This record gives sequence, structure tokens and C-alpha cells, in this order.
Amino acid sequence: MAELTEELFQMGRPQEPAPRPSAAPPQGASKHGAPTVVVDDLHIVYRVYGAASAAEKGNAANALMRIIRRQGRPQMKEVHAVKGVSFVAHHGDAIGIIGRNGSGKSTLLRAIAGLLPPHKGAVYTDGQPSLLGVNAALMKELTGERNIVLGCYAMGMSPAQVKEKYDEIVEFSGIGEFVQFPMSTYSSGMGARLRFAIASAKTHDVLLIDEALATGDRDFKRKSQERIQQMRQEAGTVFLVAHNLDVIEETCNRVIWLHKGKIKMDGDPTTVLAAYNS
Repeated sequence: MAELTEELFQMGRPQEPAPRPSAAPPQGASKHGAPTVVVDDLHIVYRVYGAASAAEKGNAANALMRIIRRQGRPQMKEVHAVKGVSFVAHHGDAIGIIGRNGSGKSTLLRAIAGLLPPHKGAVYTDGQPSLLGVNAALMKELTGERNIVLGCYAMGMSPAQVKEKYDEIVEFSGIGEFVQFPMSTYSSGMGARLRFAIASAKTHDVLLIDEALATGDRDFKRKSQERIQQMRQEAGTVFLVAHNLDVIEETCNRVIWLHKGKIKMDGDPTTVLAAYNS
């Protein structure tokens, strides 16, 4: 991985100083295409204010007494969410990230997107990573129409490109006449579909998708999978987090299984999913 890391450092943008050499690329990496993402010995640690335990909470009377006694704030706790993760992704890869709740899947995507600084190690990307729902940030008080326009502008599209893609985004999202209504009137599924439609209207170097395909009917899921396949061919790399393992198996050419913040297995979907389900 050291050679690939150095190569990508020259092409991409470092989020941290040059990383130390690490192990060879994991089995299951794409044999075609240049490296697009290098994750090298990545550790993510974040701080949370832990609530009191069940025994400490007691009942409402105990809670009131704590307030009266001006007890201090809840203690701050450190969560080591990602622990020494290393892998290389290539152009044309669609990588599924699986694991139980709390395994570090969403944290890993946010780190690749540059939204969480590494506590240790580094992430290098060739091009700009885009986390679905961040670049296309939607505002509930605005209509779907305005959100489409602003979301596309946020991704760097020109007015001409927005005009060209507008009808396609509306049709793909399936929100119909609701495009003229405020986002506050949308169901969570409608909002997720619109986010995916906006984000996938642009060619991305690296697209990170977190549970976007968990909503919607069978037709929308089919269209979404087809769109991901298209993005793989035309753009760079797609990362997909989904609890629906059928979506992972049908969409991805590689699966990374996270367990308690570490990679437990990395390889082709059939092998990894079989082990995960066993």
C-alpha cells in the first residue's frame, strides 16, 4: 500500500501528513482502474457527553434532586469508532460497507468525505468525495423545486446544467406534483429519494451513499441500482452502506465487513456476505 499511498498523495488531497507504510492492498480489491481512495491505518475518535446509567438515573424524583443539588454535567466520554482501518479503492469500484449497528460504517464514510478528522492515520482521495445528503443539503422550508436548484448549485453545477437535469431529477425521484410543495410536507422516504436523485445527477469522483436505498418502492430501488452501475462506469468509485444485503450483493463488486470499528473481512460480495450471514 505504501507505493499506492505515495502515488495517490501526488494526485489527490491529503487530509493529514503522509501516512506510514502499511500492509499490502486487501484481497478483493478491484484489478482495474487507478486508485481513487487510500485509507491508511485510520483511527477516528470522537467525544460524547455520556448520560447517566440506568442505576444512576433512578426515577423523576432522583433527577429533580440532581438538578437541585446542581450536580455537574454528564461526563465526557471518548468513542473509538474506527480502529486502524486500511484499504485501497479503485476507479470503477462499488464497495458495500456492512456491519451491525455501531460498527463504524457511517463514521468511516464521513471520514472519507473529509467531515471527520483522523485521530491517527490518513485518508487520501483522487478527486472530490461527495457524501449523499451533504452536498445536496435540502432545506425543509423551501419547495422541492428550489431545493433541486440549490442542491445542484451546491454540487458545482452551472445554471445550464441544472436546467438540463431538472426534469430528470423530478422524474427519477418520483415526487411528482410535490416538487411544488415545501420539503416539510414530504415523508422521510420522499426526502431520501429526492436527495439521491439530486446527488446522482452529477458525475462524482467518489460518491458515498449511506442508507439512501433503504426507502422507496421496488421500482425506485431498481432505478437506484442502475444509476449506481452507471456512475461506476462514468465516474469513479461508489461506497454504499445498506442494511438490505440484497442491494449490496446486486450492486457492489466488493464488500468490506466492519466489526467494532475494525475490518473483519474484505473481498467479493458472495464470500463476505456468506460469512456475515453464517
